[in-house]
Amino acid sequence: MTPEGGFGPYGQSPSLDAIIQQIQQKWQSFNFKGSPIPILLVIALIVISLWTVWFTIQPEETGIVQRFGKVIRTAGPGLHFKVPLGIETVRTLPTARVLKEEFGFRSLTAVPGQRTQYAATSQSFKNESLMLTGDLNVIDVQWIIQYRIEDPILYLFNVRNTEKTIRDITEAVMRRVVGNRLGSDVLTVARVEVASEAKEEIQKILSDYKTGVRLVTVELQDVTPPDTVKPAFNEVNEARQDKERTINQAQEQANREIPKAGGEAAQSISQSEGYALERINRAKGEANRFLAILADYEGAPEVTRRRMYLESMSGFLAGLKDLYIVDSDQKALIPWLPMKPGATPPVEGGKK
Repeated sequence: MTPEGGFGPYGQSPSLDAIIQQIQQKWQSFNFKGSPIPILLVIALIVISLWTVWFTIQPEETGIVQRFGKVIRTAGPGLHFKVPLGIETVRTLPTARVLKEEFGFRSLTAVPGQRTQYAATSQSFKNESLMLTGDLNVIDVQWIIQYRIEDPILYLFNVRNTEKTIRDITEAVMRRVVGNRLGSDVLTVARVEVASEAKEEIQKILSDYKTGVRLVTVELQDVTPPDTVKPAFNEVNEARQDKERTINQAQEQANREIPKAGGEAAQSISQSEGYALERINRAKGEANRFLAILADYEGAPEVTRRRMYLESMSGFLAGLKDLYIVDSDQKALIPWLPMKPGATPPVEGGKK
């Protein structure tokens, strides 16, 4: 196009000077004399500039200031200023708040003072929570993760769709951890170990990807068998509980009876050893007594024989109560001889 508005030779496009000259001619054709439009435009420009020159960051947030898309600085909570008219823009992230992702269920917005409500179960939730265990059983694992944004710049610009990336990584790691364990262990005793192992692996992957995210916790909320096989799982669990209860009862009885039997055995052994020691000492004493009597007998046989006779008779008579002496030459019985202490024999003729 020529300066007069036509096209140049050979159909060439208009030059930049021709376009600028045409714009100036059209601008000069407007008559602003006595019109308030320029003043209103200036006032509107000033108001827009003043309105976009400041911004406020909330206490739990961090602001990322961008100039034509390039990150210039970060801003903490409070009032700040920036270049207006869209030259600098601000994006905020809740860096001081603990964020949460739910898997297998969704909780609705909680009202303070009321019980938390959960969304109705849907197939999309089941697709997240149904997992295959190491013993080829299917279980329904519902869990949550809590995390904080440590580096807002990495969170926004280093990974595309960071929130979805976190969910994909978490689900992949949890499926691998659960798949390496028995279903019965995940349902009962290994829940804490599964959560701890998953947390370590998820954090390692997030750090390798430089997502700027730090995990706070990983918790298994509910681990149950699928609805279609719950009755069978309940029967198996009841049988396993009965088995454990029987084993515990048997172990309790064993712990009670074995020490008792050991004590009785030790008591019998101690009594036997004491009896054996007593018999040995008694035998030694009798042997020594016999040797002593033998020595006395060899020195004075008659005296020793009489002494032994008298000792034997005294010991024998000490156990008698009454004694009756019968003489073959006598016509009547000799009155009885009382052996009790303090008793006196009757006197002949019936007088005492």
